[in-house]
Amino acid sequence: MASKQASKRLAREFKAISENPPPYISAHPSDSNILEWHYIITGPEDTPYHGGQYWGTLIFPPNYPFAPPAIRMHTPSGRFQPSTRLCLSISDFHPRSFNPAWEVSTILIGLLSFMTSEEMTTGSVSATAQERKLFAARTRWWNSTGGGSHAKNTAQKGNVKAGDGGAKFRAEWPEIDKENWRWMTENNIDMNTGLEPANPSCSPIGIPGGSGAQTQAVVGAVREAGTGWLGRNKLLVIGSAIFFYVLIARLLGAEEDGGL
Repeated sequence: MASKQASKRLAREFKAISENPPPYISAHPSDSNILEWHYIITGPEDTPYHGGQYWGTLIFPPNYPFAPPAIRMHTPSGRFQPSTRLCLSISDFHPRSFNPAWEVSTILIGLLSFMTSEEMTTGSVSATAQERKLFAARTRWWNSTGGGSHAKNTAQKGNVKAGDGGAKFRAEWPEIDKENWRWMTENNIDMNTGLEPANPSCSPIGIPGGSGAQTQAVVGAVREAGTGWLGRNKLLVIGSAIFFYVLIARLLGAEEDGGL
């Protein structure tokens, strides 16, 4: 249970962050527990996370602000292990380095700064920029479907993993969840993978509804066109060369016989 001082401080910080949210950051305490905060970081431009929707939690101790929160990011990002406590100077891994003057906005700005760096720590992972872009493209789907799962697991202390069918995210971010489902419907997102499906009406070479015979015929034509006239008429060229060689040899032979 939160101390009176912690409750008062966190209520004041919620008012401040609601009125003046930092760039790319939204956050609020859970209705059932003021010590459990939920945040969303929107991936900044010029980063592999651009457009991604990264959801996580801050779990504050009852004696906040004299001790730091546990920090987790639940959405797979290619930067952090999902739902794993992160070892940062602003997290509960380093209580002695925490400054009571730091607020929720300070903590989340620090998390965003660390996320967009390449520094490694407990809970971070390595990935290529392309892999992180793929994760970013699937974040809305992951948040609102629990990674495509349909099982129902009760989330405890904000430690959410894939498997709850998106229930926890939906409870904390109902309006954003609705926007996510609208976005997935409009973009025909595959609910099993979180990606836009390939067009099933296209044949391998892009002929709508093309049959196998048509495909082979067109592929043959493409190959033939690519070889050029010489490639298509090899036998004719070789035969002509042999004919002219024999003809010239005979003419030369006849001239030698006439000279004798």
